Amino acid sequence: MLRQNTKVVSIGGHCIGGKYPIAIQSMCNTKTEDVKATVAQILALEKAGCEIIRVAVPTMEAAEAIKEIKKQIHIPLVGDIHFDYRLAIEAMKNGVDKIRINPGNIGGEDRVKAVVDMAKACHVPIRVGVNSGSLEKPIIEKYGHVTAEGIVESAMDKVRMIEAFDYDEIVISIKSSDVMMCIKAHERIAAQTQYPLHVGITESGTLISGNIKSSVGLGIILYEGIGNTIRVSLTGDPVEEIKSAKLILKTLGLRKGGIEVVSCPTCGRTQIDLIGLANQVENMVQGYDLDLKVAVMGCVVNGPGEAKEADLGIAGGKGEGLLIKKGEIIKKVPERELLGVLKDALDHWGE
Repeated sequence: MLRQNTKVVSIGGHCIGGKYPIAIQSMCNTKTEDVKATVAQILALEKAGCEIIRVAVPTMEAAEAIKEIKKQIHIPLVGDIHFDYRLAIEAMKNGVDKIRINPGNIGGEDRVKAVVDMAKACHVPIRVGVNSGSLEKPIIEKYGHVTAEGIVESAMDKVRMIEAFDYDEIVISIKSSDVMMCIKAHERIAAQTQYPLHVGITESGTLISGNIKSSVGLGIILYEGIGNTIRVSLTGDPVEEIKSAKLILKTLGLRKGGIEVVSCPTCGRTQIDLIGLANQVENMVQGYDLDLKVAVMGCVVNGPGEAKEADLGIAGGKGEGLLIKKGEIIKKVPERELLGVLKDALDHWGE
């Protein structure tokens, strides 16, 4: 796939756009005012592979908390602001690396100008965010209902508001919970602008439905070469968003590194607890920075053969299983030892 060659924007020293790798984002679900809880969540997200993190800034106390949060984290921090332009200004004063605003809901031109002037002074990029659920009434009336065309028109109107004040450090985000509408909107806006795009399916849902909708939507958009940073929106622990984003990028060949786990769906021939074992393996491998494929198989018919196709694999039989490395059977162990021998093999990989 050919990546769209957009403008490059630096967010706290982390560049997106151009030929830079697609960055993975998430958003804290803690109260930003609770510095301890927010920092703890960000550090967990960093460990999982998050590269840019966003926090809600609904109060002055939250805006002021940014200063202390910034001291304790290692990735760029984005402030999410709605309605009160003063919160955007205060967040930038306290060191936020990017702000997310909808210029249409923070007041008149004078307020937008005040935010842009501070962004210029602080060298802070502005993410223009438009969601289908918050589309302006005149645009809905123009098109009859919420449409991809209306979402794009609204976003480009907001971009021009910022450009009018001679500022172009802009990232655009257009989101919808309607996957096909979101895809269509991204195709349209990519043809109209060279600003980097923050891509995601908003309000996508819980772990299962959210992952399916995000994988389909982001998969198509990214495969078309559109998008410079992504967020998988899930109702739950944001660490799960990072796991999903990494796997989407890896599946599309847009990111290397990290262990890919493949496992069989189980059937009546399975004689070990493969489901439990596969889940344990998937959680365990998150801590390794290895570019490997690990197979977890539970069938004596196809298991050993499939495991041989991976870099490392375990294949179960009746209460026991095989450890297979680069196509060769290394040892046979009891079922209870399979996870341990796999971990040991990973710990000593390359030796």
